[in-house]
Amino acid sequence: MPSDWQYSTAYNGICKVIAEQVLWGQPVCQVWLPNRNTIMQVPQSSLRPLGDRVQSSSVEAARVSYLATAAKIAETLECSSPDTGERVLLAPMESNVIPLPHQLHILSRAMSGDRVRYLLADEVGLGKTVEAGLIMRELKLRGLVRRTLVVVPKGLATQWVAEMETHFNEPFQLVSGKDIDTLHRMAVASREADSGWALFDQVVVSQDSVKPVDRRRGWSSGQIAAYNRDRFEGLITAGWDLIIVDEAHRLGGSTDQVARHRLGKGLADAAPCVLLLSATPHQGKSDAFRRLLSLLDETAFPDEFSVSRERVAPYVLRTEKRKAIDADGNPLFKPRRTQMVAVEWQSRHRYQEALYETVTEYVREGYNRALREKKRHIGFLMVLMQRLVTSSTRAIRTTLEKRLAMLEGESDLEELVRVIGAEFRGRSADEWEDMDGQEQLEALQALHAGYATEIAEVQALLAAAIRCEQAGPDAKAEALIEWIYKLQSEENDADLKLLIFTEFVPTQQMLRDFLEARGIAVVVLNGSMDMAARKQAQNAFRDTHRILISTDAGGEGLNLQFAHVVVNYDMPWNPMRLEQRIGRVDRIGQSKPVRAINFVFKNSVEFRVREVLEEKLAVIFDEFGVDKTGDVLDSAHAGEIFEEMFTSALLDPGAAEKSVNETVSQIRDEIQQARATSTLFGASAEPDVKAAERLRTHPLPHWVERMTVNYLRFSGGRADARRSWWDVVWPDGEAQQKCVFRAQDAIRLTGANLLGLEDERIRQLVNCLPCTVPGQAIPRVWIDGLPPEISGHWGLFEICLQPGLHEAASELRLPRVRRGYVCVFVNAQGDLLLPTARRIWDLLLTTDPIMKGSETVTDVQETFKQLQLAAEQAGEDVFWSLHHAHIDSIKREEERGQAAFAGRRRAIARVGLSEVRQYRLSRCDAEEARWRAQLKMARQTVPQLRPLLMLHVCRRADQ
Repeated sequence: MPSDWQYSTAYNGICKVIAEQVLWGQPVCQVWLPNRNTIMQVPQSSLRPLGDRVQSSSVEAARVSYLATAAKIAETLECSSPDTGERVLLAPMESNVIPLPHQLHILSRAMSGDRVRYLLADEVGLGKTVEAGLIMRELKLRGLVRRTLVVVPKGLATQWVAEMETHFNEPFQLVSGKDIDTLHRMAVASREADSGWALFDQVVVSQDSVKPVDRRRGWSSGQIAAYNRDRFEGLITAGWDLIIVDEAHRLGGSTDQVARHRLGKGLADAAPCVLLLSATPHQGKSDAFRRLLSLLDETAFPDEFSVSRERVAPYVLRTEKRKAIDADGNPLFKPRRTQMVAVEWQSRHRYQEALYETVTEYVREGYNRALREKKRHIGFLMVLMQRLVTSSTRAIRTTLEKRLAMLEGESDLEELVRVIGAEFRGRSADEWEDMDGQEQLEALQALHAGYATEIAEVQALLAAAIRCEQAGPDAKAEALIEWIYKLQSEENDADLKLLIFTEFVPTQQMLRDFLEARGIAVVVLNGSMDMAARKQAQNAFRDTHRILISTDAGGEGLNLQFAHVVVNYDMPWNPMRLEQRIGRVDRIGQSKPVRAINFVFKNSVEFRVREVLEEKLAVIFDEFGVDKTGDVLDSAHAGEIFEEMFTSALLDPGAAEKSVNETVSQIRDEIQQARATSTLFGASAEPDVKAAERLRTHPLPHWVERMTVNYLRFSGGRADARRSWWDVVWPDGEAQQKCVFRAQDAIRLTGANLLGLEDERIRQLVNCLPCTVPGQAIPRVWIDGLPPEISGHWGLFEICLQPGLHEAASELRLPRVRRGYVCVFVNAQGDLLLPTARRIWDLLLTTDPIMKGSETVTDVQETFKQLQLAAEQAGEDVFWSLHHAHIDSIKREEERGQAAFAGRRRAIARVGLSEVRQYRLSRCDAEEARWRAQLKMARQTVPQLRPLLMLHVCRRADQ
């Protein structure tokens, strides 16, 4: 009969008959399936009365345990902890990393909002990669993310792959620029995907290998279109759920049309979840910062007036080093010691000193001539020559040999300069500053043109360099070996590990030869090495070799906390390059105070400049903090300022101090401006030391195991316990041997299948909880652990709240449904005892109930009404909590929308033509009216109370 509750054998669940009809002699029922929230047509013969379903005690006990545990997991995922008010986090329980307090805080903040689109802006060295990995794992475990793309600078790609595997057991496919075409051919050949990007669900790729191009020398428009289609367009249309961009400040760009910003815009539109990582997101450029924020929410930051602390705060997650603590509450970073070593030329080094002076004069003359002839690329080369001669004799000799070969072999100078020079000048300042000295040199060495007398000058310089090498080791090389022994003594460590940095590969090669000839094991890293060679070099340094010599490009992404001494054999001109070098060892996990030894020739222009510069920068660092100055110093603009300062001092050594003072004054002004804008980020929260311990001891992993095992036992599957794993067979017959439920076990047990909340089947057990209906049997149970006199009825209910219009919730970025859970217990005297109800629920999470049959049909109807009324009373607070959270989300959406429409109107007001202005205003008014109508509909909410489980709890004496 209509309105009857029945059991559908066709859909293996309860249903409500809402209509009956007979067609051609066949009785057919229209039924509502509450667990699927859908209406279906079924044969009447497939329906059974609820009372006909008799299950064994063990199966019924498993059903009770499954429902109680699954509802607890659902409550944990949906709600904050009733004890601490914190949202329970899953990723720290399912990862190999033990998060630090500030990383847990970032994860909690990221998961507290309605959308995961954030800028992670922790200061340098606080583990933004780990934070991004934790957020990714949290989203995966909650079933919100499957496909993840990581876009990083080339030098960081290997680090990302390694850290995701090491910390989170997450395999990522590294795709280099040269791999992209191969991937597309594989996709076409396999016929399994339209694009190579669809072959892998988790990919790491470099920024510059996928950014769009507008032109390229020798390419037709068709070739450029094909290139962009396979790389840029194919990438952003590949269906990503989460996109992570490291060093994201590079996407700000100088205009909206810069290739990297266009890449950022494409990526931001390509996934619902976006994480931008940058320790220096502002860099003193407000417009670029606004463009960066607009990648997270295009409508929230339409113009410069929209960038305020209140507007920025919901999008930026930042921790300051001074507030970072370890698990015991101690400061995370130890003090560091930096020391400048003035290397003197002795009489035996007279040829090297003479070479330095001769090259310096050559640089001055060549630079001035380049300025007069407007050959900017030659000016760059002259400046690099100066850095080469201060690096090593081999570095300048190698470069002079190549320079001479180019000058003697060039036939059409003007045409080559015109073509290649145009390509070089097309490089943005950011791209040039991203290169280390070796990469800049290689870019410039393609520019062959010189001036009429340069061949003779280069020949003379080359002869001097060869004579210098033949005379013996460089002064700095001899100083280095002395300092190695000195540091061993001071550190009281005969096996002390040293990280040595140089800008140039020839210097690196010279140092390797020099040290190995003296019995010291050396390993090298530079930008030309592939990923496997880089990893092998890092492992060798950690395990067997005492010294690692790296170029700046080779050092990108290194985590070398096991070493604590850095030797800067030659000095980059931008101080932040030094910070980046030292940051390779001054990282989370460093157990010793870090030492940095900086080599500079005493009787050189660079020494006089750096002596004054370091003194004055030290004052600035003390005043503002080295990390607070990073937004200014770690930028292409600052690189240009320091380049100009050193160049000016080289051209006019007498004015070196004046040049330094002017530069420092300019830097100070920019830092003060950046400090003013740093208030946009707000203050870092105080990390909670005890949060990590609470997560480590949280029972959620055990609940997942208990839920799954009991579901299999009552649903027709199988779960047999073994020594450290389960032999699992799902109800559909699919077997999974050696299934474990915690990541720690999965690591120890080779070949085990890890079952957790990121598994779709496990998530379905939580997200699709079956309900109890009137007339359904209510088990009589006894639960060990309750006081013997306890007797009554217990019920578990789900409270749902959804906006009145689902489509409005989606367009307004509101959750489609909010859920809460309440349990009630009514004793034999009719009293509602909520603490007892909670106690029973807690016991069901660890204790199997003892089944004692079920209530009579008459009692079932009365019990259902009694518990339903009790749940309505007890669940009122839960409902209003959900309602207030919904209203708060609407308020945030309203504030965002109002700011967005105001920004659009300001932009429209600047349009010159009144007809165009009026047309755009009318469109804006119409869109705002539609948006406000959606807000109005979203304020209307639909509540629902779903009974999940009802029990008659017997007294112990009744068992």
